[in-house]
Formats: sequence, structure tokens, C-alpha cells
Amino acid sequence: MQSESVRSVDRISRKRVEKFSERRMELADAALVTLAQLGYARTSLREIAQNSEFSHGVLHYYFNDKVDLITCCVKLYKSRCVTRYDAVIEQAMSYDELADGFLDSLCATVREEAHLHRLWYDLRSQALFEPAFRADVLAIDRTLEAMIWRVMTRLAALQGTPLTVPAALAYAIFDGLFQQCLLKHLAGDAGAIGLMRASGLSSLQHMFDPVSPHR
Repeated sequence: MQSESVRSVDRISRKRVEKFSERRMELADAALVTLAQLGYARTSLREIAQNSEFSHGVLHYYFNDKVDLITCCVKLYKSRCVTRYDAVIEQAMSYDELADGFLDSLCATVREEAHLHRLWYDLRSQALFEPAFRADVLAIDRTLEAMIWRVMTRLAALQGTPLTVPAALAYAIFDGLFQQCLLKHLAGDAGAIGLMRASGLSSLQHMFDPVSPHR
């Protein structure tokens, strides 16, 4: 058995690790807006420090480099995103209610958080060139796919008809619609969000077996 002194050291070590992790999250949260505005190519820890209340030394203590910081920021933001639709899923009592709630939430997040989603797509594009990003980007992609699949399987249960697409395809469809909408929205296209909603609704109608509808 471990002695009391060893257990005490273990507790102190865990506490320090937890405190370090919490501080990283706080700094990442504070740096997120600056990173979203500047993007990957135009940022460094020094530039982020100049646009925030934190010194370059503090950021360098908690993050190895900008890759570490940007990855931490995006993981933090996307960890919030993956729970965005949970309340909609839980509260919806019909297929139409869930479909509307899901699509309305997609539209709202483009309007309200376009700059943050832009950072995610920037990171995902960089992962094609930067091996350091790939494991984290793939992990985030898996959580987003699972999020979309929770919506799809609940829709199938509410409608009483089976899905005709696998999880990966369902995610690819909505991710593609979302990315196209985001680009057009950032370019000033006033109709981009409405088009995404209409295209999303049409896509949903093709994802379920039409043989036995119960809507």
C-alpha cells in the first residue's frame, strides 16, 4: 500500500496538473476571439499577446507554440458546439419540431459565430499540410459527426422510418452545406443562410425511407 506521504504527493501533483489545465482553458477562451479575427497564417503568440491582456511570456509558459494554442482554442469552442443541439433533441416532441429546431440552430450559429467557425475551417485546412494538427482535427470531426448523428437518429425515431444514409454521409452533407453557407455569408450574400436552411430541409427529406412515413 502507498504511504500517506506518497498519496499526499500524488494529490498535490494532480492538483497542479488540474490547475495548469484550467489555466490553459482560461487563456484559450480569452484568446479565441483574437485568433478567430486573425486566422492561422497571421498569428503568433506575440501577436495574440499584443491583442489580449496576457503577456507573451504567460502564453509561452502555458502553450508550446501557436499550433498548441490554436488547437486548444478550437477544441474548447467545438466542445461547446457538440452540445448545442442536445436541448433541441430532448425538447422536440415531433419530427417537424426537431427538424425546425436543428435547422434554426444551424442558421443562428452562422449569424452569431461566423468568425469562430471560420477558425475551425482554417485549422482543418491547415491539417492537410501540418501533421501536428491532424490527430486533433480528426478527433473534433468525430465529435461533430456524432453530434449530427444524434439528431438524425432522433429524427428517425420520431418519424418512425429508418435512415437511408450512414453517419459519415449525414455529417458530410451538413458540413458541406454549412461550409458553403459560411463562405457566402462572410462574402456578404444575404440569402446564404436561407438557402442553407432550405437545402438542409430538402436533404433531410431524402435521408429517410419514404416507404413508411409516419409524420
